Amino acid sequence: MLNKSNIVLEINNIIMKKVVSLAIVISLVILTGFLWIGKVNPGIEELPLVIVILVIIGFALFIFMRRFKSWKSNEPQEDELSKMVLMRTASLAYYISLYFWVFLLWLKDRVAFDQEELIGTGILGMAVIFAGSWLFFYFKGPSK
Repeated sequence: MLNKSNIVLEINNIIMKKVVSLAIVISLVILTGFLWIGKVNPGIEELPLVIVILVIIGFALFIFMRRFKSWKSNEPQEDELSKMVLMRTASLAYYISLYFWVFLLWLKDRVAFDQEELIGTGILGMAVIFAGSWLFFYFKGPSK
């Protein structure tokens, strides 16, 4: 009996580490965003970038709240369906991101881009593609 309760406690600790690590990443992204806004003082041309960052933070907070709520009610955070949704999301987002990078490299030849802008746009684009793919599979459901 004691062995079973130790296993349950270990599983609970692993799940809690995921929730805490997600909270740390979200707070670091928010802190970095505030530092960037304080340094750059964004104008109207950086408004789309600020909106994309806020959407990504909102998506991460949504995931955090779902995991935290599941943890508080002692429900499993990752069942077979959520693992399948995450797997399908990752594969589709990776596939679309490859074409997104090809598009950015094609666009770089026609429009003057700094290297930092290109990489930053690519990384933010990949995050938005992942969030969009996750929303698609979350509401549609993964098909086999």
